[in-house]
Amino acid sequence: MDKKVELQVLNITNSQAQVGAFALLLGEVNGERQLPIIIGPAEAQATALYMKGVKTPRPLTHDLFMTIIGVLGASLLRVLIYKAKDGIFYSYIYLKKDEEIIRIDTRTSDAVGMAIRAECPILIYESILEQECLRISNEERRHPEESDEEAEDEKKRDLPRNV
Repeated sequence: MDKKVELQVLNITNSQAQVGAFALLLGEVNGERQLPIIIGPAEAQATALYMKGVKTPRPLTHDLFMTIIGVLGASLLRVLIYKAKDGIFYSYIYLKKDEEIIRIDTRTSDAVGMAIRAECPILIYESILEQECLRISNEERRHPEESDEEAEDEKKRDLPRNV
């Protein structure tokens, strides 16, 4: 079976590929490969707000999903990006209720939105990551002399402006 690689959310930026869409940038944990996923404005805004720690007056969709999962006595174990076809990524979320593991097919943007809230792993098959990834060059890497505060400011500037 194909090896699984863990990813983390790096950033959300305006998509250069599609007008009105955003790119959710996932990065390989302890690696250099990155995976851009095109997502809609609502998903981008919900994820960006959560990443910035902004509290909303009413629950957003991913918050609602997590509340439902908790009320039903389940927990989100992991996300798996299991397929990529024609620029679309397919994902499963894995829930645990008692001793049962439940697999549910979902949009990758929703799966990632829930994963960051549950602080659970986001996984992808090695073969998919290798086929779909971007590799960052040494020039594009963060320079060691750049302060953490400068990096955080740069990250915030890249988040969607309408949040």
